[in-house]
Amino acid sequence: METSQDVTDIDPHRLPVADFHFDLPVELIAQEPAATRSAARLLVWDRSARVLAHAKVEQLADFVRPGDVFVFNDTKVIPARLYGRTPSGAAVELLLIHSAGTEQSGGEGSEALVNLWRCLGRPARRLRADTEVVFADGSRARVVAAHGDGYYDIAFDGNDVMSLLRAHGEVPLPPYIKRPDGPLPMDRERYQTVFAARPGAIAAPTAGLHFTAELLDALRGAGATIAHLTLHVGPGTFLPVRAADLERHVMDAEWCDIPAATADTVNRARDSGRRIVAVGTTTTRALESAVDAGGAIVAGERWAGLFVRPGYDFRAVDALFTNFHLPGSTLLALVSAFAGREQMLAVYAEAVRRCYRFYSYGDAMLIQ
Repeated sequence: METSQDVTDIDPHRLPVADFHFDLPVELIAQEPAATRSAARLLVWDRSARVLAHAKVEQLADFVRPGDVFVFNDTKVIPARLYGRTPSGAAVELLLIHSAGTEQSGGEGSEALVNLWRCLGRPARRLRADTEVVFADGSRARVVAAHGDGYYDIAFDGNDVMSLLRAHGEVPLPPYIKRPDGPLPMDRERYQTVFAARPGAIAAPTAGLHFTAELLDALRGAGATIAHLTLHVGPGTFLPVRAADLERHVMDAEWCDIPAATADTVNRARDSGRRIVAVGTTTTRALESAVDAGGAIVAGERWAGLFVRPGYDFRAVDALFTNFHLPGSTLLALVSAFAGREQMLAVYAEAVRRCYRFYSYGDAMLIQ
């Protein structure tokens, strides 16, 4: 492990999106995961000492402080991308985001119910209201409403949309992971955390992809406690910022649930001065969305639409384990809020210089 020092920071809290861009060579965008989950490289940034350390994820336990609470997002990625055709044979693509309930089919008083889902779909010219979509197994769906920006309400015939996804859905890999013939068999395993438990995400909580059962045991052995919550990763996490200024961007809310046991563990740790280490930006947003006026984490389900950007005052998270994020993204805004924009861009520049691998299948960093 090697260290370097003197990364400067001005942190002017400027919010134009252009101030969150950096140059990233395309060859540093990871197309495949590391050979094993914890073999990825780890950059450790100490905010107060302004010291960088370079290690491997498998060495993460070396940075544990006794009493740390590591909080993980246990959401499970569903094969949410579906391909279908209109009755004329035109191809369409749907990305199922979340269930929107049921509606009656066939008019008032009908006993037939269809499952309604909020989806992203394309191309828009083929997805007009009442357009029918036919899937590989002959099942059908209908466009109920178009909401703009690619969002649709789609009514699926039949009672089990999840069975349709398991049979014909595709792992929704990010577009920067190039798979000309679609996801590979290994993506079904590696684009999923080993502790994934609650199906509902359309993208992986990628910081968690680095962890193995052995690494979790090593964290416990170093004195850390492990806790879980659920945030179903959706468009709020990965959609680009289209506004010129972050202040004008509105996050899509994502469903999350903090169990009572996790809230209790976090609250007791904070009361005793121990660190809360959020594994991933989604865990960070879930925790920060659940803080009450007195500073305590409130258990339960909620829709988290918090947009964390520079100027935000963190109240639940003390350290952050995360991947390297896209230029101009809400995720880069979050880590910039946590560590300072100028600091973070300087650290990213060092990561580029040392050829760290970026994005979902890339390397990781610990900000403490």
